[in-house]
Amino acid sequence: MFKHILLPTDGSPASERAIAQAVAFARDAKARITGLHVMQEYRLLTYQLQMLEDAREQFARECQAQADTFLAALKDAADKAGVPCETVCVTGDQPYEAIVRMAEGKVCDLIVMASHGHKGVAGFLLGSETQKVLSHSNKPVLVLH
Repeated sequence: MFKHILLPTDGSPASERAIAQAVAFARDAKARITGLHVMQEYRLLTYQLQMLEDAREQFARECQAQADTFLAALKDAADKAGVPCETVCVTGDQPYEAIVRMAEGKVCDLIVMASHGHKGVAGFLLGSETQKVLSHSNKPVLVLH
């Protein structure tokens, strides 16, 4: 039924558990995975322009290194299970928008995401990328707790 799964990861323990479950699901379904990490846009206010450029470069290096680590773990899990997997890293202020766009652009037929389990006021204040994807995507979304 599902042949191409989009699997966003943020490196959290919930995402790590979702990777294991999604890879097993993809293996059983004979599906392929596109792993995605969305890096935040750089935002900093300063009056010293040199400081701004140095900080921007440092931020970009650290974000890319972190993304590489997260996506390598996903790729390794998929490779061990014999699941075809490509990984993509994009930058955006709204991760849910990048996830929805990537699912459309890569013609994925399922999005698999972790739920971080924030409830009540914490969930309201922190917002939920998973909830936003559920609200904005026309693709099916499998939420793993």
